[in-house]
Amino acid sequence: MPRIYRLHRSQRLAMGLDQAWEFFSNPRNLEEITPDDLHFSIVSEVPDRIYTGLVIQYRLILPPGVPSGWLTEIKAVEAPRRFVDEQRFGPYALWFHEHTFHAIEGGVECRDLVHYALPLGWLGRLAHALFVRRQLHGIFAHRARVLAARFGELPSAPSGS
Repeated sequence: MPRIYRLHRSQRLAMGLDQAWEFFSNPRNLEEITPDDLHFSIVSEVPDRIYTGLVIQYRLILPPGVPSGWLTEIKAVEAPRRFVDEQRFGPYALWFHEHTFHAIEGGVECRDLVHYALPLGWLGRLAHALFVRRQLHGIFAHRARVLAARFGELPSAPSGS
């Protein structure tokens, strides 16, 4: 059984819940928030809005320059509050990504919860320790910077709330 890792991110943006849903439910916007060095592109035809059962095919280049295909399925859609994508084929042994959106005062809180695992047993665990974990955190940090620049970022919630 592979080791399951978890990545959780939260960002408070100065946009309404409907505006957040409009942006995040359009699969084409994923290219905008993905770092350029991954050469990420959608290779399948996609609609303007996701729906349960939608299959999306991507191409990207993983460091150190390894081309990879990625096929995801949208597993659940609960507009405008939540959707889940799951890798069907790609570089991970497991990729399950839940996106949630919560209206807050002055904006929306966007949360990502990713459960993922790498293939190759101990080699995958070593790769995670050496670079995959750092790489994923970098991808989500890039995404946060792009979203903050585009929509404006609200201060973090006070501790204890």
